[in-house]
Amino acid sequence: MSTPTPQPVALVIGASRGIGRQIAIDLALAGYAVVVAAKSYSSTPDTTIPFPPDPNSPLSTVNTVAREITLSGGTALALPVDTTSQESITRLITSTIAHHSRLDALIYNSGAIWWAPVKATPTKRYQLMQRVNADGLYGAVQAALPHLEASPEGGRIVVVAPPIYSRFFRGKTAYAMGKVAMSVLVVGLGMDLEREGLVGKGKGKGKGKGKGMAVTGVWPAVSIESAATEQFVRRDAGFKKDLRKATVFSDAVLGILRAPAGVVNGKLELDEDFLRREGGVTDFDKYCVVPGSKPRRIMPVELPDLSVKEQDDEGNRFDSSKEREAKL
Repeated sequence: MSTPTPQPVALVIGASRGIGRQIAIDLALAGYAVVVAAKSYSSTPDTTIPFPPDPNSPLSTVNTVAREITLSGGTALALPVDTTSQESITRLITSTIAHHSRLDALIYNSGAIWWAPVKATPTKRYQLMQRVNADGLYGAVQAALPHLEASPEGGRIVVVAPPIYSRFFRGKTAYAMGKVAMSVLVVGLGMDLEREGLVGKGKGKGKGKGKGMAVTGVWPAVSIESAATEQFVRRDAGFKKDLRKATVFSDAVLGILRAPAGVVNGKLELDEDFLRREGGVTDFDKYCVVPGSKPRRIMPVELPDLSVKEQDDEGNRFDSSKEREAKL
């Protein structure tokens, strides 16, 4: 195994284009050694295309993103991953640890999209979304948790997942099922970390093993310029006035990673609202793709509280893993 990397290490899954690329680049600027992972990996650079390529086009790959980072003086490693394959995810985590001997932050941005009513969503399309979105996230978290718990920085997980509210399901139920499953993982894993005493009261740099751990979901309050929104711009060039730059999202991710664990653990945040509340940001005009525009907010101003009055009453909690251990 190599000598541990002295700087904190962040693994960004789904980092080849758009939001994921911006997160990777800004993490490197913030001092992280970044592992840039996605399916779009090429071992041989294509010298015939302009560099850097359009960040929202298929020409942008984990290799070009890693090259952008290293040419700017940062530390980056490009690795392939197929998030529909647990074997591929495990290999990604193993390769990250083999190279850096540590993992301090996992950002899961990988996602498959199909927005249509149930009757217009084929079962195969639904299954693909679950494998990339919910299943891929779960597999990455399972493989990364032991290493994040050992992080001297206080291991952090940031997931691109939405708040849970009814309007989100309309017209895209199959997609919403997977994304909400990701949100449930954020909330539930946050409870696990609290129960195990891993959240602590530090600012992500706890004194003991695994102190200051947190898992957080974050979602855009306003549509963001990305590979996903390119289709809307192609149909209507005027849609650009409703877009923000991906830097608003990466700024929120960095803010979450820097925040005290107790403030962000198990939370489902919106980028703008988090930056206003915790980062003191008041000027969002700098994030507009079209200068002087007033992008339309796509998220509700108020979201439902998922907690109940009996939140702390667990009753007789059953743990299947303990039951299985007792039988062995």
